[in-house]
Amino acid sequence: MKVYIDFLFFLNFGFDFLLLLSVSYLLKRNISLKKLCIGALIGALSILFLFFPLNSFTLFLLKVAVSILMIFATFGYQSKRYFIKNILYLYLNSIVLGGALYFLNVQFSMKQKGLIFFHNGLSINVLVLFFASPVIIYVYVKQLKELKTHYSNYYEVSFSYQSFDYHMTAFLDTGNQIKDPYMKRPVILMNKSTFKTNIRSPIYIPYHAVGHDGMLTCLLLPEIDIKGVGVRKKVLLGFMEEDIKIDGVEMLLQQKVLEG
Repeated sequence: MKVYIDFLFFLNFGFDFLLLLSVSYLLKRNISLKKLCIGALIGALSILFLFFPLNSFTLFLLKVAVSILMIFATFGYQSKRYFIKNILYLYLNSIVLGGALYFLNVQFSMKQKGLIFFHNGLSINVLVLFFASPVIIYVYVKQLKELKTHYSNYYEVSFSYQSFDYHMTAFLDTGNQIKDPYMKRPVILMNKSTFKTNIRSPIYIPYHAVGHDGMLTCLLLPEIDIKGVGVRKKVLLGFMEEDIKIDGVEMLLQQKVLEG
């Protein structure tokens, strides 16, 4: 069987370049094209290990060493956490890409009858898999970025009122622009059904929503503690009659509250 080492080299280079590029994009490393190519070149050279009589364990250790060199050459070393995070994302992206390509190949090369799978003699051309890789990486990176953006808007909020302690999951709602018309203080919102006691000295604030206007029942909290942000003093808390329609969320924050 003929093995075209130059073809395998460039194929490996292309895959490694895509993986390093995805790590750079996901972690916002802003790495130059030159460094990405150097890292991919180091990874591509690992194809030479296949032509030496190495056992599986030795081959595994060499591949780990090569991946560390790839990360070091591409991203450098700034701190232990920075370095480990780069390596973890490289392996995570490798697993996603490898798993997706394996799935595509199996889907096209296997037939099923009941619980029995057998090879049907077909297999996706390696070039087809190669050109499918950027699409797979693009979709994966796009979805992961959207997921990270979504969950970066979640916060843990704590406050006390009339001897009751509240620990709530809050979401930063950019559409929440309700504020006190006199002092221009922003209003955070929570489910009225979650509140455990009567509201003393309520404050009523007019609000406008799609299709109707109304008065929002609020109270002035001495302070709230937003984990990872800090303590905010004299915060207006408004009560919603309808439950918040975001899974697991009990409170809606405003950007101005986070800014202080």
